[in-house]
Amino acid sequence: MKIAVLGYSGAGKSTLSRELGKRYGCPVLYLDQVQFEAGWIERDRGEALSQVEQFMSQESWVIDGNYSAFLQERRLEEADCVIILLLNRFSCLVRAVKRYVIYHGRTREDMAEGCLEKLDPEFLAWLLWKGRNRAFYRAVALRYPHKTVVLNDQRAINRFLEGLSC
Repeated sequence: MKIAVLGYSGAGKSTLSRELGKRYGCPVLYLDQVQFEAGWIERDRGEALSQVEQFMSQESWVIDGNYSAFLQERRLEEADCVIILLLNRFSCLVRAVKRYVIYHGRTREDMAEGCLEKLDPEFLAWLLWKGRNRAFYRAVALRYPHKTVVLNDQRAINRFLEGLSC
C-alpha cells in the first residue's frame, strides 16, 4: 500500500500519516524532516530528493506532506490512495496553537531533530492565507478521482479511519 497525505498546515497530516503507517504496517516519511535540518535550515535539494527517491523505492509507504519539489507528481501517480485534508482555517489554527502549547521548546517526532516547535507570524500567515491553495487540491482530486479521499473535518477523518476506505 502506498499512501500520499496532502493538505493544509495544521490539518492533521502527520497524525493521520502516523496512524495509517501503524494500521498498514508501512514506513512513514514526513517531508518536513526531509526539507529541514536542525535549526530550521533547509536541506540541500539534491540530498533531499535522494532521500525521497530512496524512500519511494520501497514496496509500501505513507508520505506526509505537500512539497511539490519532492517528486510530488511521481508520489501522486504511484500512490494507491491520496488523502487530502482540507479543514477550515479556524480548525487548523486551533490545532497549530494546541500543538505549539504541547511541544513548545521541543521537537515533534515528525519534524527534523533540532527544529523546535514555533508559531511565528510567517507560519501564521502560511497557515491562514498563503498555504491554502484549494485549487491545487481540487486539481489533484479531479486528476485522480478513483483514488482520492477528501476529508473536511475531524468527524470525516474519524469515519475514514473506522472504515479505512483506502
